[in-house]
Amino acid sequence: MRPIRHLILATALVAPVALAAQDRQNERDAFTLSERVPQGQWVRVRNLNGAMHVRASSGDKVEITAIKSWRRGDPKDVKIETTKSADGSVLVCAIWVNTKTVCTADRYSANSDDRGNRWNDHNDVSVDFEIRVPKGVKIGVWSVNGGVSVDGATSEVRASTVNGSVDAVSSGGPVQASTVNGSIHATMGRLDGDEDLDFSTVNGTVVAEFAGDIDANIELSTVNGRFQTDWPVTITGRIDPRHLRATLGKGGRRIRLTTVNGNVELRKR
Repeated sequence: MRPIRHLILATALVAPVALAAQDRQNERDAFTLSERVPQGQWVRVRNLNGAMHVRASSGDKVEITAIKSWRRGDPKDVKIETTKSADGSVLVCAIWVNTKTVCTADRYSANSDDRGNRWNDHNDVSVDFEIRVPKGVKIGVWSVNGGVSVDGATSEVRASTVNGSVDAVSSGGPVQASTVNGSIHATMGRLDGDEDLDFSTVNGTVVAEFAGDIDANIELSTVNGRFQTDWPVTITGRIDPRHLRATLGKGGRRIRLTTVNGNVELRKR
């Protein structure tokens, strides 16, 4: 066994393409919500087309606003629904009404006879969410086409998209983050519990930052990129240039960082 701190590989990064929207109309405050959510419970917001921005609330309420924008679609074809659970958790969903999509706390789902998300080629309405979260409230934000940004959270965070980057910061934690086309940067202040953590993309760099020393079994994977860790880690056996398994401290929960085209970095705050 031997310590390793840096393992450098050849890098071939795929750069994301930014497309600027032109001549789009906007409907500000298309949706507003002000709701008390108990500490330790969840605010979950699901979206199909648009960005998600989470910031700290200055008060004790969750504050959510949505902005619709479009060029050829009809904003009335997108409705925003909200439900509140018995435990006080809140779910907000953007629903494109020309689909048969059903939104739950776990996922979007479609009936078997649904022909797909036709908003993609007939309805270009997008919904950008601004979310303010008070201390101690857990936050989950999911989109399909749009970046996800979380800053000012103090508890657990789950953040995901398909086309866009994910940047999630919590002074507490843990944080889970994923995308397909975009980079991931996840930062957390502590690791409560023993849940495994996953940070994954296909095209983009994956960075996870932790405060203090941690005990974990780590898996780092990339095809076209390099590994970097701020901790000395212990590996056993042959070094795989694409997949690194190692132990931090005493070991424990699994922390998995994976990409295909991009770097993989495990950082100490």
